[in-house]
Amino acid sequence: MSKEIVAIAPGQIILRRYEEKSPELNQVCIRSELSAEKHGTTVTFYKGLTSHSEKTWDDELELFLPQKGGTSIFPLHLGNITVGTVTKVGKEVARFKVGDRVWGYLPIRKNHSIEEDRVYLVPPGLRDEQIVCIDPAVVALMSVREARFSLGDKVAIFGLGAIGLLVVQMAKLSGATFIVGIDPVSSRRKLAKKYGADLTIDPTASDAGLEIKLATEKKGVDIAIEVSGSYKALHQAIRGVRYGGRIVPVSFYHGEAKDLNLGDEWHLNRYTMVSGIRVESEPYRDHPRWDRQRIYKTVIELFQKKNLSINDLLHIVDFGDVLEAYRTIDEHPDRWIKLAVKYRRGEE
Repeated sequence: MSKEIVAIAPGQIILRRYEEKSPELNQVCIRSELSAEKHGTTVTFYKGLTSHSEKTWDDELELFLPQKGGTSIFPLHLGNITVGTVTKVGKEVARFKVGDRVWGYLPIRKNHSIEEDRVYLVPPGLRDEQIVCIDPAVVALMSVREARFSLGDKVAIFGLGAIGLLVVQMAKLSGATFIVGIDPVSSRRKLAKKYGADLTIDPTASDAGLEIKLATEKKGVDIAIEVSGSYKALHQAIRGVRYGGRIVPVSFYHGEAKDLNLGDEWHLNRYTMVSGIRVESEPYRDHPRWDRQRIYKTVIELFQKKNLSINDLLHIVDFGDVLEAYRTIDEHPDRWIKLAVKYRRGEE
């Protein structure tokens, strides 16, 4: 029997035993080597803070509707991307063989029995650490594409977690001539400077919107990308954008929007706000030229060409320390940018 990390109720995480299974006809068995968590989305889900906790999404109406009887998302497996090695294959598996190194959206656990169409071969030239950063990178690419960058644009990025720091790099690649990074954590601001930000701002120590205007000849940036999930940050993003500019919220917001006032600058300056950074929300605005497959392929190519850096993004712990690691994420969310978990042989 092996163990997996599972949320059994809002904010309650346990290590639970599970029985390893032989692969079915179309399944592969995978031994995990490195997994990573997606702090913003997954942590919000397991704390029960999202609409999914009390509402259900209706595909036909494209609306959230009240859900009778409470939440249905628990027990919730934790983890985002896992990279590992195929140890067994089902009799009808055609794409993989024993020994292949693969990756996929798999939870944090030592072994998996999964349908072959849910995993992919590890691309040549990519390290495990880059593989588990594919997900924040695809979201970053989506946000940059939705922002419609042009050479010479000035850009502000609110929230310098894994996605935000990758957006900083992509903004530079896209031709932004002035990049502002906004985050209350000094180490993240320092890393943003390393990745190409021209100016960083601590929003807890100053008026971020005003500081952006003063740094841009009182005009503001052309584009603000808000990645923190904070309504206060979204309000400052609006304030820091010039007349007619674009605001791109990336996060899944939750709670009351007490710090967002659409009766202020929003009402006067003819902004455009873009929704729909979610990779799964298809078709895209630039479909059919761009689809999900092209987004992933592009991110992998950016990593292969060394256009993107993940230096200092990951904090890696042993699987045996994973419960304590999640406790740290809860109690000290500013300490690590992105949690990754490695597995040792003989570990449950």
